[in-house]
Amino acid sequence: MGETEVESLVERALAGDRRSIAKVLSLTEQGGDGARAAMARLHPRTGHAWSIGITGAPGAGKSTLTDQLIGRLRATGAEVGVLAVDPTSPFSGGAILGDRVRMQSHTTDPGVFIRSMATRGHAGGLAAAAADAAAVLDAVGFPVVFLETVGTGQSEVEVAALADTTVVAEAPEMGDEVQAIKAGLLEVADMVVVTKGDRPGAQRTAAQLRAMLSVGATAVDDAARSGRRRPKRPAVMLTAAATGEGVAALLEALDRRAGELRDGSRDEARMRRATAQMDGILVERLHGILRGPELHEEIEALVRRIAAYELDPYAAADRVIELLGAAR
Repeated sequence: MGETEVESLVERALAGDRRSIAKVLSLTEQGGDGARAAMARLHPRTGHAWSIGITGAPGAGKSTLTDQLIGRLRATGAEVGVLAVDPTSPFSGGAILGDRVRMQSHTTDPGVFIRSMATRGHAGGLAAAAADAAAVLDAVGFPVVFLETVGTGQSEVEVAALADTTVVAEAPEMGDEVQAIKAGLLEVADMVVVTKGDRPGAQRTAAQLRAMLSVGATAVDDAARSGRRRPKRPAVMLTAAATGEGVAALLEALDRRAGELRDGSRDEARMRRATAQMDGILVERLHGILRGPELHEEIEALVRRIAAYELDPYAAADRVIELLGAAR
């Protein structure tokens, strides 16, 4: 797609045309010159949306929680964009789960735009293009953007770098709170939500999480005294999807958090997001260089030597860095 075509497509997207918005999102997923041209036009229009990351282990009820929050926001008249990042199909390369199925009540709502994105092998919970995709929804005028992660559990912390507010969902009596600690999720959470709060054990799970977080309060105080960056001290809340109980209180807490960000602490979130965006682009470009024909044979030879135990991986990585320097 030529630059003029991209410009025309972006203009239609900014005018609110849904098909054009979808096509611009496809450009960001594909990367390359089209994505670059689109983002050059859109980036100056971003920075207005309130982004909410929903993360947690598989089966924690992230999609149901997102669905409930969308319903509450739509009742106030707010338009909502949703990026649901799913595992990649090994056959089609597309998103396996398809969150439109899990959010049926909103798929025909003109005030809700839901996009399922495939991770395409990306190691973290969010696709590499998710930051650009969120920026697209921001630029075209959605005041609220949800980022729902794939639910791998161990590698979801990057959602905190892209969202203004991070919500970690925990299902009761599944032992996921231990996995959350191991993955570092509780350290990046602004709020922890025990979903399925009407089930037996939900109150106990919430109490256990609060106890774990209170133990971490010492670390928070120590960090403050030493001048290090303060870890977060998230609130623990309960919701029940079957009844909607607790969702209104959660949205009120999220609103308060948004107010705090508007009062001055949003600059840190913006710097964090900008760093994540630039890092993601640099990593993608580096991978492109390493996969290119100029270095392919030499890198493949290094990999063979590692596999044959003739060269250690650190020495091989040093050699790759030398090759990159020579290729500049």
